[in-house]
Amino acid sequence: MVTSTQASVLYDGDCAFCCKSVELLKKLDWLGKLAFINVRDTAQPLLNAPPVTGAPLLEQMHVLTRDRLRLHGGYRAIRCLAWRLPLTWVIAPFLYLPGMTYFGQKIYLWIARNRFKIIPCEHGVCSLPHRR
Repeated sequence: MVTSTQASVLYDGDCAFCCKSVELLKKLDWLGKLAFINVRDTAQPLLNAPPVTGAPLLEQMHVLTRDRLRLHGGYRAIRCLAWRLPLTWVIAPFLYLPGMTYFGQKIYLWIARNRFKIIPCEHGVCSLPHRR
């Protein structure tokens, strides 16, 4: 259950790479600042509410702020997480250096596109729906 003090990490629960990443995030979330939402679970009411509706949730991880007003995807989600995890506080300011958003997003998107190759799914059917 998501509380009003938690940001929500929206991830692809059918992706082995994403699930491994969530396992790591859970270990680093010493203060309980995060809730984890599998975007493949269509019963999640949060997925049908603004600003989540229409976001490319299966293409990249997103973080919905605890006030439920802002949705950060890709590299911006990584920056958002860095401020919530004590072990990453020291690197968080460096994620804002000039050019980091541009290059960070490029690297993030390459990893996101290749995540099924980086850690193959166990059941062999991991895929993204085709865009219309």
